[in-house]
Amino acid sequence: MINSFCEQLIETDGALFEGFLVLFLALLLARLAPLPREIHPLMGLSYLAKQLAAKVNRPERPARQQTIAGFLAMLLLVFPFWAIITFLLELAAFPWFFEFVVLYLCLSDASFSHIAEEIATALSRQDNASAKALLQPWVNRDTQDLSEIGISKTTIENLTTAPIYGSAATIFFFAIAGAPMVLAVRMIKQLELSWPPIQPQYRHFCLTVNTLSTALLAIPAWLWNLSLAIQGGPMAVAKLFSVPQFHPALRGHGQSINLVASMLHIELGGPQKLAGQRIEVAKLRYGPVPSNTTIAQAIKLTSCANMIWFSFIILLPILWAGLRYLQNL
Repeated sequence: MINSFCEQLIETDGALFEGFLVLFLALLLARLAPLPREIHPLMGLSYLAKQLAAKVNRPERPARQQTIAGFLAMLLLVFPFWAIITFLLELAAFPWFFEFVVLYLCLSDASFSHIAEEIATALSRQDNASAKALLQPWVNRDTQDLSEIGISKTTIENLTTAPIYGSAATIFFFAIAGAPMVLAVRMIKQLELSWPPIQPQYRHFCLTVNTLSTALLAIPAWLWNLSLAIQGGPMAVAKLFSVPQFHPALRGHGQSINLVASMLHIELGGPQKLAGQRIEVAKLRYGPVPSNTTIAQAIKLTSCANMIWFSFIILLPILWAGLRYLQNL
């Protein structure tokens, strides 16, 4: 009976279980064996985005022209690559392999917790130079002038926000629309990271990308925040329904940073420096400034949230198989 049930389950729901397995293996490999950022395709996309922006972004032009230029640049960078990869997914004899590669690449920031541990260790040795070198490839702000407090803040903020467009968005969009949607969302987010909307020269040029990215990631961001908040009890959950006073261009991440600051009872936010320009950002004060020991607390908090998401990937197919079994009794 068990053998016949397994055969029937594979026949009727094989594609569903294959998707769960591909997603789980991609999540696992992205965390344990990440691709070096120096050779990552998304870093190549960032390089192309910055080179293109240097040629077509003219801050002295009217805002409307800058916005149109940014929209056309987004189409030029996203659509051709996305269309080619989607075409391969549709025609491949083994589409699961290409789906696995796409998911693995889109989960590139899943290993940042390991980098954060190394940063905390470097700060504990008073080796700020090593900490800055470790942090720089993962953020778009300048790190060379950061103090220990600034390094700690930046590390915790990246720990808090990277899973929104990493694990949470990948799981969410793969579940509802498949790997092509995951890739499109991740490419749009990568352009936003390459053209920081907080930076004055990109304020209008990045308007379309920033608006589209914020809208697409709104639900994954809220779900990620929920997985953080349930660890802090009712007071933390209540923070999900408050809007912090943060920089308008960072509205997609402001709630996450505010939530973690309140749960860890620390101060986050504050001025940032990008390409030598100082950008004023509101501080979120819930306690003292963070240190290297606070990074460990943030790693634990975000790791528990990630485990909640991983648990769903494991439990959902088991529950589905159990329901199928009860239905066949």
